[in-house]
Amino acid sequence: MPGIVVGFDSSDHSRQALDWAVRHAALEHIPLTVLAVHDVTTNAWTGNPVIYPEDRPAEEKARQAAQEAVEKTLSQLGDARPESVTVRGVSGQPARVLIEASQDADMVVVGSHGIGGYAVVPIGSVSAKVVNHAACPVVIIRH
Repeated sequence: MPGIVVGFDSSDHSRQALDWAVRHAALEHIPLTVLAVHDVTTNAWTGNPVIYPEDRPAEEKARQAAQEAVEKTLSQLGDARPESVTVRGVSGQPARVLIEASQDADMVVVGSHGIGGYAVVPIGSVSAKVVNHAACPVVIIRH
């Protein structure tokens, strides 16, 4: 996934991160990948995500929410557009998915807090993990 990868979880912070990422990708005319991650539990022994067939509807719902947010943001841009926009819904651990995506990305963009964020801490746990382990530059958009 060359270009910009942005994490989206429908929170206000992720909407602002998405807005920034879309505008920056349009300005630079580079590809944008939006990852909507349906958060699942991990196996206590392996640390790997545990994904069941029953997770697929929630994964698709997350993808659809991200797609709607992308379309809304793109409609506000006018003629400026990213080179391409891909919206993917996946099941897994949000930080792990974004860190894996960073291997091929030029930049990862995240909001400072997600849907479970505490306002008193500077950044949330996912943002902190991504900043500390990503293989490319990370931009954190603060609310």
